[in-house]
Amino acid sequence: DPQQLELATSGKRKLRRFIVIDEVVDELYGSKVREYFEENNVQHKILALPTTEETKSMDLVLNILQEVQNFSIDRRTEPIIAIGGGVCLDIVGLAASLYRRRTPYIRVPTTLLSYVDASVGAKNGVNFLQCKNKLGGYTPPVASFLDRSFIQSIPRRHISNGLGEILKMALMKHKGLFDLLKSHGKYLLDTKFQSYSGSADHGDAALQTTRIAIETMLEELAPNLWEDDLDRLVDFGHLISPELEMRVLPSLMHGEAVNIDMAFMTYVAHARGLITSEEKEQIIQCMRGLELPVWHGGCSWPLIKKALMERLKHSGGQPRMPLPTGLGVADIFNDTSEETLARAYKLWVRD
Repeated sequence: DPQQLELATSGKRKLRRFIVIDEVVDELYGSKVREYFEENNVQHKILALPTTEETKSMDLVLNILQEVQNFSIDRRTEPIIAIGGGVCLDIVGLAASLYRRRTPYIRVPTTLLSYVDASVGAKNGVNFLQCKNKLGGYTPPVASFLDRSFIQSIPRRHISNGLGEILKMALMKHKGLFDLLKSHGKYLLDTKFQSYSGSADHGDAALQTTRIAIETMLEELAPNLWEDDLDRLVDFGHLISPELEMRVLPSLMHGEAVNIDMAFMTYVAHARGLITSEEKEQIIQCMRGLELPVWHGGCSWPLIKKALMERLKHSGGQPRMPLPTGLGVADIFNDTSEETLARAYKLWVRD
């Protein structure tokens, strides 16, 4: 904004920023962030918080808002900055949307999952009454700053976790992305999504996979940002996983729970005759190659039934079940019988 730039450089008014950073990210990068604001003569307050699924609550939102009030920001020209994983971005997004009804905020994702998922779209929220993201809203950020160099400091399991959401987009919308994951999955895990000259055999697999994942996600979200249409391919892997994830916290990460849901739904698609045995095997093998869990003891038949009942409650009385109809193509189904689900479950558990 030229006006803001003029204000900042004319010295008439000092730039001010309120930053919420995940406490683990703060340990790794906090000194660099502080140095940046000091060198640019920006008055700032950095709030380091534990942002995990267990702390993702209205209490933490109110804690942030108390600090925002104490710092006193201009609600139109001083965006709140969130630096962290998906939970951090969700919590800060909700806090910003509530403060003076709508304060701008900026997302800086630091995990692979948040880079390809939480950084995109308008949703924010917190857990409530043991239900995932039960409270929230739709307030898009004014910007998302994507920097893959953050990803090199996260553990291998977290990379795998993010690959779960990338695989979701591949299975629903993009055969080319599926092929990339199948061919380069181990390489992406080994190199932690960093781009190296000298990786000619792999092209720039990290750039390609993240770009296609984000572009396909945007294609799905942009025309339906407020979810007026509840038929959403991006809900693949999110029918059973919210119930499973909250039930077994903290043993499963979000992308892992999503992948277990996708693995079961792959069996459902096969039981319905939508995909061949070979396609089912290709999908499961790809998941294993990405070091993602394809089954969990907590995903019992009663839990699946309960989760699908919950789904009916908040999706207009229809299951709206996204299922693969091939590799990289999908559709939404409302007519999967309980008998088909039970048959798929038995085969899944057996395998």
